Amino acid sequence: MKTLDKIPTGKIERAGQLVKTGLKVGTNYVAYYGEKLVNPSVSRDKLNENNAEDIYDGLKNLKGSALKVAQMLSMDKSIMPQQYVDKFSLSQFSVPPLSAPLVRKTFKKYLGQYPENLYDTFTPDATNAASIGQVHKATKDGKNLAVKIQYPGVAESISSDLALVKPFAIRMFNLKGKDSEKYFKEVEDKLLEETDYDLELRQSIEMTQLCSHIEHLRFPKYYEEYSSAKILTMEWIDGLHLSEFAKQNTDRALGDRIGQALWDFYMFQMHALKQVHADPHPGNFLVDKQGNLVAIDFGCIKKVPMEFYTPYFELANKESINNPTIFNQKLYELEILRQDDTPQEIVYFTKIFHELLQLFTQPFHADHFDFSDEEFFGRIAVMGEEFAKDTQLRKMNGNRGSKHFLYINRTFFGLYNLLHDIKARVDTRHFEKYLR
Repeated sequence: MKTLDKIPTGKIERAGQLVKTGLKVGTNYVAYYGEKLVNPSVSRDKLNENNAEDIYDGLKNLKGSALKVAQMLSMDKSIMPQQYVDKFSLSQFSVPPLSAPLVRKTFKKYLGQYPENLYDTFTPDATNAASIGQVHKATKDGKNLAVKIQYPGVAESISSDLALVKPFAIRMFNLKGKDSEKYFKEVEDKLLEETDYDLELRQSIEMTQLCSHIEHLRFPKYYEEYSSAKILTMEWIDGLHLSEFAKQNTDRALGDRIGQALWDFYMFQMHALKQVHADPHPGNFLVDKQGNLVAIDFGCIKKVPMEFYTPYFELANKESINNPTIFNQKLYELEILRQDDTPQEIVYFTKIFHELLQLFTQPFHADHFDFSDEEFFGRIAVMGEEFAKDTQLRKMNGNRGSKHFLYINRTFFGLYNLLHDIKARVDTRHFEKYLR
């Protein structure tokens, strides 16, 4: 794969790249509608494929928050056309890496030495490259190490990148009023946290200690002396990324075991720690040779305040969903319903969220749940399509829900999709033994 000697960091330069990408997408639409005039039966598959290709090609050289958004979108298979999911999922661990000279320059700047002077061996070519950083293999005193290096200018470009996409997001999600800013601020704050490797080091060590007792779950060891604000050194663990494991695995019992560890890990974090690994995509998990789940990235940790945690899980309770008075009360507590809503909006959003929660909370209403259930995920996909086509929904104020929904819902969508990929059957109460 071609390496990068430079990443656009200036606002004008990055905006120019996005405009160029937009023009390519516009050309694809012109070609599609021209072809459709000649052949009305032509499908949108080729259009989606071309658009996904051009958008990904435009974003992969920008890296940073622009590419991170593509990564986040690829996790939600229920609302994105498959062509976008397939292409954007590459941003999880397969994008053009930095060139060797740029890597050496980064080391000199942030650790005061070149990598070949810090480690016994250092592989100049990256083994994985994602949206915010890339990983190199190294050795020191007989230990195999993974060294994560952040791309130059990523943190500095986050605010300007989000400013560029904000007008499109406001139109896409029909956000109205001044309080829509809280959602953009939440995303910006979390992305900035992900670019702070000093913070990630502290979070990694803390979560490793707090979750080390969970069965079939393992973490790398971290090396503070070889880490900095832009470089993070940890133990190298051989294994398959979760997506690779899902494609290759034929042992149903092993899939169940990995899925159980994943479920227990997330439920323990949510209910015991009130903070959670909020970036559950396949590139952040491995399966090692002993059949353990390995969590390898703690850059995005979402703290869950009690004022959100309590009504959120009360609303997931079957009795609450089926009690109109309690259900209505929780919708207000979670800012899904607003005091300035019209009577029509109250009726409309109450109905939508009742249908949504009846479906989405099913794994919490039984002692066991089979995440290979195609009917369950098919219904989620159908519901997503219905929302996308709902013209009435576009007329309503899209400012719905506490800002905490952004990363908590993302976490559960990602978790469900990972469990579906590995076709896991889980004991949904098993994690409770870790709470004692």
